[in-house]
Amino acid sequence: MSRRGCARQLMTIHIGLIGGGNITDTHARAARAIPAVDIAAIYGTNTDKVRHLCQEHGGTPYADFEAFLAHRPMDLVAIGSPSGLHASHGIAAARRGLHVLVEKPIDIVTERADALIAETEKAGVKLGVFFQDRFKPDICRLQRLVDSGVLGTPILADARVKWYRPPEYYAKSRWRGTWALDGGGALINQGVHTVDLLLWLFGNVVRVQARMVTALHAIEAEDTLLALLEFSNGALGVLQTATSTYPGYPRRLELTGSQGTVILEQDKLVAAHLQNPHPDLVGSGNSDQNESASSPVISDARGHQAVLEDFIRAIKKNLRPACDGREARRSLALVEAIYAACRTGERTPVSCRASGDIPERT
Repeated sequence: MSRRGCARQLMTIHIGLIGGGNITDTHARAARAIPAVDIAAIYGTNTDKVRHLCQEHGGTPYADFEAFLAHRPMDLVAIGSPSGLHASHGIAAARRGLHVLVEKPIDIVTERADALIAETEKAGVKLGVFFQDRFKPDICRLQRLVDSGVLGTPILADARVKWYRPPEYYAKSRWRGTWALDGGGALINQGVHTVDLLLWLFGNVVRVQARMVTALHAIEAEDTLLALLEFSNGALGVLQTATSTYPGYPRRLELTGSQGTVILEQDKLVAAHLQNPHPDLVGSGNSDQNESASSPVISDARGHQAVLEDFIRAIKKNLRPACDGREARRSLALVEAIYAACRTGERTPVSCRASGDIPERT
């Protein structure tokens, strides 16, 4: 590579962080672990938290959003604000020519997600979403196994996210567990990563039935939910999501096809009972500690770092991020359909197509 090419590859990327909570600290730690990435500015409504984040990680603190967006140099923003603000914050950033990397879910309403997708495409900037599970070693192995066809015809998916959050997790937050800013409860906040994996691994869901209850916490939305899924390939699925199951248990995903079953637990491939052996089953990938089952704090930022590295690579080489806005919309559409089925008690179709003038990716 020429000296000019090397300089281009090492060019510093200046990132702005939106939000002042635990996830913004994770974004900051992920950014600081990447060479040639500089935290330029941090915006949030809690000035004390933002000031503390800047003291620890660098960057200029802002309490005024427009002033933050005007900060330069700044190439991209990582959005960690309440979920119901993701699209509005992303749209504002895109209109300033900034690339947009947003925490999951992309938003809490598909129409707003569509508006964000349209605005980033109009502005010619990249849009990515933090679904860091797609980068975990054993989940990647599982995806390769499924894609290889070694499971045969898909039959059944069983996904369990039986976690626990103490009462103060909700009581100390103005937005968690609310319909207006969280978009729901255990499903859209804690379970959405698993919803994304189900779609990524087993394909689209076309119809759902579901039931939700608020069993333990004093919140507007659900803390316990059960959904029955019908996949477009004919497979059936069961999804359980909860923040009410003390003390919290490892996430578990079982996928069965006509040629065998594979089991993922605590993000590690723990079993593969296959009629035909597969070379990708030799050895075992590393797994993260099971902190998510009982705590919202993410001590290990490597997954977010992998997403950020992929997103920066997409910017520099004009590639599609591993999980862009259209991919992230799929999980939100399924979440919406599950909540609708809970409210009506009826078997509900899933709308996979974007609204408005957004053409589908071919």
